[in-house]
Amino acid sequence: METNVFPPNVYAATCPTRQVLSLIGDKWTALIIGLLDDGPKRFSELQREIHGISQKMLAQTLRRLERDGVISRTIYPEVPPHVEYELTPLGETLGAPLAAIRDWAEQHIGEIAAARTVYDERN
Repeated sequence: METNVFPPNVYAATCPTRQVLSLIGDKWTALIIGLLDDGPKRFSELQREIHGISQKMLAQTLRRLERDGVISRTIYPEVPPHVEYELTPLGETLGAPLAAIRDWAEQHIGEIAAARTVYDERN
């Protein structure tokens, strides 16, 4: 893939790194990576553990992550076919940064909820 900006610069409108930021900033990506950080999972396991994700959205997100080399999909020749998803070495590098963001969200939700209440009451 050719880039229009060298070196990569996420602040440049034409830089493909913006697409990467969009991918890793997606809530479904952060949740999928978190679950796969513990090891391979089947589609049904991912869907069961990520409350609120539709089958369509899970499939789309998994395809995007596979296309970008973040996860791999292995099909086992069984009846019915057994498919597992797991992090690639590249995907493993996302585990810690996304875990830090998930942890931050859980640690600070009280403060955020309080700030929203104050803001909403003012406006």
